[in-house]
Amino acid sequence: MSGGDWTRYTPTIMHDSYGQVGVPGSRVAKTALFDALAEIAKAMSTGRRVEIIDLLAQGERSVDAIATEIGQSLANTSHHLRSLAQAGLVCSRREGTYIYYRLASTEVEELWSALRKTAEAQRSDLPQLITAYVGPPDESSVVEQVELLNHLQHGSVTVLDVRPEAEYRAGHIPGALSLPYREFKEDLRDLPADGEVIAYCRGPYCVFAPDVVRFLRNKGIKANRLRDGFPEWRRAGLPVALGVEAGQISSDYKFTELDE
Repeated sequence: MSGGDWTRYTPTIMHDSYGQVGVPGSRVAKTALFDALAEIAKAMSTGRRVEIIDLLAQGERSVDAIATEIGQSLANTSHHLRSLAQAGLVCSRREGTYIYYRLASTEVEELWSALRKTAEAQRSDLPQLITAYVGPPDESSVVEQVELLNHLQHGSVTVLDVRPEAEYRAGHIPGALSLPYREFKEDLRDLPADGEVIAYCRGPYCVFAPDVVRFLRNKGIKANRLRDGFPEWRRAGLPVALGVEAGQISSDYKFTELDE
């Protein structure tokens, strides 16, 4: 990674009065182990920190950019980031006067995915909360990963990445065009009048793609959205392109689904 080395926080191991973590099988050792595990949950104990995890799943961001995205002051954002770093969930690098953060590993993404699945299974109010933010569910507009892959290999659709441009540059689905959500209503010239459009964004709790699809359908354009987002596509082991070029997927590419 250019622009400086990534810094990972190294936690301090708490010792007992004899200066030891504890002998194998002791209460002291077990307490230290489970307390360390609990620090992960504690670090994610506020909605804004979970929102930061979701944001950084798209790629690295500066503290300023993160603060803007989550609607917090720089001081509050820095506090949240320090807590996440101390738990080992994010790491940072400095470039000039700016500090950038990213997720510490793919396991952090998997933790965020597991948290979502657990909440969806255990909280009866979550569907209502999702609908209130993302909009009414519409299964008729949903495209699965394998279906999108097939379309891309045959060039039969226009795929739109409606995340911010910085996230597109950090990684996107090959063949996708960058048309950020906050700009797409002003620039629809490149969209086909009679072809199909498939949009994707940050993931299942992102409003960008659902809103774009509703807008395009109201304009008479055939539009659908990827069920999940770019992080889920990448985590499934599917092809990824970097930078500003759209890239493409070879017609002879064979997808082997990863085990969960």
